[in-house]
Amino acid sequence: MPSYPFHTTREDLRIPLPDGTELAARLWRPVSDEPVPVLLEYSADRLGDRTAAEDARRHPWYAGHGYAAVRVDTRGHGNSGGLPGEPGGEQELTDGAAAVDWLARRPWANGRVGLLGVGAAGTTALRLAARVPETVGAAVTACPEGGHRLGGAVLAADLHTRLTTLISDAALPPDPSRLGDAWRPGWLARLESLEPPVDTWLAAGGTTVPVSVPVLAVAGWGDPSCSFVLRLLAESPTAHALLGPWPHGLPEAALPETLRWWDHWLRGIDTGAVKEPALRSWISTRWTGEDVWPSPDVREIHYDLDGQLRTAGTASQDRYVPVRSPQHTGLNAGAYVPYGRPADLPPDQREEDGRSVCFDSQPLPEPVELLGAPTARLRLRPGGGPAQVVARLCAVGPDGTSTLLTRGVRAAAGPDVEVELAAFAATVPAGHRLRLALSSVYWPWVWPSADDTGYAVDPSHSTLVLPVRHLAADAGAAPVTLAAPTLPDPLDVHLTEPLTARPEHVTVHDIGRHEWRSELSPASDGTRTYPDGLVRDEHTVTAYRILTGAPLSAQARTDRTVRLERPDIGWDVTVQTRAQLRCDAGHFISVVQVRALEAGSVVFAREWQHRVAREGTSK
Repeated sequence: MPSYPFHTTREDLRIPLPDGTELAARLWRPVSDEPVPVLLEYSADRLGDRTAAEDARRHPWYAGHGYAAVRVDTRGHGNSGGLPGEPGGEQELTDGAAAVDWLARRPWANGRVGLLGVGAAGTTALRLAARVPETVGAAVTACPEGGHRLGGAVLAADLHTRLTTLISDAALPPDPSRLGDAWRPGWLARLESLEPPVDTWLAAGGTTVPVSVPVLAVAGWGDPSCSFVLRLLAESPTAHALLGPWPHGLPEAALPETLRWWDHWLRGIDTGAVKEPALRSWISTRWTGEDVWPSPDVREIHYDLDGQLRTAGTASQDRYVPVRSPQHTGLNAGAYVPYGRPADLPPDQREEDGRSVCFDSQPLPEPVELLGAPTARLRLRPGGGPAQVVARLCAVGPDGTSTLLTRGVRAAAGPDVEVELAAFAATVPAGHRLRLALSSVYWPWVWPSADDTGYAVDPSHSTLVLPVRHLAADAGAAPVTLAAPTLPDPLDVHLTEPLTARPEHVTVHDIGRHEWRSELSPASDGTRTYPDGLVRDEHTVTAYRILTGAPLSAQARTDRTVRLERPDIGWDVTVQTRAQLRCDAGHFISVVQVRALEAGSVVFAREWQHRVAREGTSK
């Protein structure tokens, strides 16, 4: 254990709620005669196994620097009591507010609380801060999750995978080493209470999250949360953001900045945290800083689609350019949520460009630095009906290599369409071309339109708006640096990888059937043995299929199996979960299945079927 300002202790707690339910908590705190601030991470991700390795790195580090760091499982998850409810719903927030109040009143606490969350828990942290702003002094949110739509189109990538994970985690049992014989009736009650939130997720639009306390938002470029982070920064005068070259999660490199944030807002120490640029971002090779956002050093530069950008193609008297893409356009999109594996990154986009209509610039005479969210303002042919408009921005090298910079989708119902592309940061070298690629499909990121007619765009009334950062913006500015933390040694978790590990991402083209299939396997696969003897074995496969000319053939499925064992007491349980999603002309059709086994014998099996209208009305 490295040397920190404080020695630390660790203990497991039960946090009582007003209705008598108890939440499982793990507390790391400094050995101190003085009360200290509390840092609460409140999540459904099972502190006993799923997040144990990450928890054992950052929370003792916070405790060693003078904070009572608490990791709490939500109701009905892990070793917490009660039954699982709607993720991020009213019950979860009510419980969280009660946990904040209970922790703030402990004799070792000074009454000030900071909230920490990653992913969905990062969004919950912001909502919880708005619920109890008198107690919560600051929040750190990493990669906060938004809704299940992208520009009004329903997500295909990640939606059913997240649904499978959510149901699987809610179906896993408490640990008998913590709860004794009470684990089994508690588990069976959880299983009987399961209800997949398919209707809610398919109907969900954008996410509105109130920001009522000082927030430090952290994300990696490429994560779907980046645009949300920049909006949060623009709307809140006390928000700061770090956007770096990281995968999804809270990177260790950002921990010292979170500590400076806590020290300023919870302990009143002048750490200089609020004097840092409001936005610190990694642009290609270096860190940069923007004192405010939107930044005066970032200008909107307009590229007309019949001027600075032009398309190659067959000459026509019709000024409208037709866009009608094969249904497998989007297979080279990369991961919707990048976790840092090689297959997460989108490959060379030339295949995708060939399935799209491309508008290219001339070679750039000098480098162009881009920071923010581009917008494609397009005029479509009137009377064309609803359309799915997909816009990708690429940098094309002198050798023809096409590198994806960002992309966006808009479900369009009228002739004038504005597609907001995801926020990003990059330097495009001199000699490269900028390419706007338009398509009518982006599978398997979003569900295809029910028809296959595409749309037509008028280049003379269409513009790409790029956020161009002044090349001299950093002149005279202090360099932006991040200090590396010295963290505790990693938790001694033994990983046994499968003997025949699946490839990360495989795509198969069945030429005879005109079918495209993709299969993905996450990094979480394998068997992990924890220091306390718990064994967790996990295997997940996500698959997508579509026929080239048939949008209604699209199907997505995720299978997840989690097995928990305690060999010393003969405890062995398995939860098998499957979520399948397909669509017809008017509806999404989902099938969710759960099987639970104890010592190889099935103790629970159930199937849920949902039929949700494309406009979000259940039937």
